[in-house]
Amino acid sequence: MQIIWHGQSCFQISISQGKNNHVNIVIDPFSEEVGLRLPKLQADILLTTHDHYDHNNVKAVSGNPFIINSPGEYEIKNVFIEGIPSWHDNSQGKERGENTIYTIEAEDLKLCHLGDFGQKELTGEQLEKIGEVDVLMIPIGGVYTISAKEALKVMSQLEPKIIIPMHYQIPSKAKPSEGEDEGKPERGKLHRLPKLNIKLDGLDKFLKMVGIKSITPESKFSIKKKDISPEEVKIIVLKP
Repeated sequence: MQIIWHGQSCFQISISQGKNNHVNIVIDPFSEEVGLRLPKLQADILLTTHDHYDHNNVKAVSGNPFIINSPGEYEIKNVFIEGIPSWHDNSQGKERGENTIYTIEAEDLKLCHLGDFGQKELTGEQLEKIGEVDVLMIPIGGVYTISAKEALKVMSQLEPKIIIPMHYQIPSKAKPSEGEDEGKPERGKLHRLPKLNIKLDGLDKFLKMVGIKSITPESKFSIKKKDISPEEVKIIVLKP
């Protein structure tokens, strides 16, 4: 299984079902109004956690995917998905409405994507439905979702083996123009990469709280069941 993050809560997951046979899942494609570029995406299954513009750009995903946008139990192409109702805020939806948590079971792994989860903690019923989690994709940016501190509480409730933070501030970066030497770009040749224009907390706050001084972001994350350690919890940071 391969997991790629495109910023905000948008993930691209490739599930292997034998030689040259993959099922592609896209979660929460965003509108480029957020300030980030969305690459060309193709999916067999498309999940959206709620109907906000930074999570529901379904038209941007090709491949005529099976779209899931609400709670329920689904089986598509031997992938088991459950949508679990939750709130986008800590006021039972009075501020920002509903949000759907998704669990995905494939390759003998269980993934959980919390979407724009805004509750201070999971309820007993939500915990029961989610069950044991191998890979957790959790928002940490605060403002519209739980903060880094609240994320720690949710992590302690679920006790996942692998944690991938999402929905946090992505700063812009300067890089050389095409064809320029990245080590020594000519003056005036730098241009800026896209920056998320929604104000959120950054990654550093979360890493400090979990006791990580530095970490190298990965462009993609590949995982198999045999890679999971029952004793060790890993934080994986992906770069969009």
